[in-house]
Amino acid sequence: MTFVQLIDCKTSRFDEMNRLMDTWVEETKGKRTATHSVIGKDRSDASHFIEIVEFPSYEEAMRNSNLPETDKIFREMVALCDEMPTFTDLDVVRDEQLYAATARRFFDTLPGQGDAPTFNDVLIEDYHDHDPSNPQDVIGLDAFRREVEVWRGGFDFSFTIEDQLAQGDRVCTRWTWNGLHKGEFLGIASTGKRVTMTGTTIHRCTADGKIAEGWWQYDRLGLMEQLGALDALEK
Repeated sequence: MTFVQLIDCKTSRFDEMNRLMDTWVEETKGKRTATHSVIGKDRSDASHFIEIVEFPSYEEAMRNSNLPETDKIFREMVALCDEMPTFTDLDVVRDEQLYAATARRFFDTLPGQGDAPTFNDVLIEDYHDHDPSNPQDVIGLDAFRREVEVWRGGFDFSFTIEDQLAQGDRVCTRWTWNGLHKGEFLGIASTGKRVTMTGTTIHRCTADGKIAEGWWQYDRLGLMEQLGALDALEK
């Protein structure tokens, strides 16, 4: 279970404390177990700071605390504080990356029969799609729906999400696509073959949680080979 520690302190010497944290990061390279750190400043009190430090588990946090470098930096940090900092230990009971959830909903919406859905709940009106397999970028919901319908017409397909990483307004999704070639696709008549490919998509999200832009990288050449489209070239 992920573990989070909140460090609440007051200091009028934040620049010195910031440099101290840089020193700790350098000195504990290859040893520390902390995976993420965020420091926030109180908008109503410029001397009030809260640091949020994330660890894979409570045990890893304790191992991090027992590093001699951590103990040294802690004592120096206390000397820079206006009063003794407080520590709150938290077991994470819910952790939801909201933009990642939107990306998952996007992949859930792509498969299906017939006309593509509106995508209004996941994409902005002028959504911009970058696919290196297309001669031009696809821009706008209507154009993207037509692109999806090409795939829906050619395959019964589904996505399996293998990994997701979210940072800032970007979500990176590594996926596996599985399909049954049921209809014409890019001039290739139905083969009835079951085909698969892997790929990665990066999405840029807006402040209201919708997707504004997407960049695709996937094994389209491998897909065409499975469909037999490369047989003539290999002879």
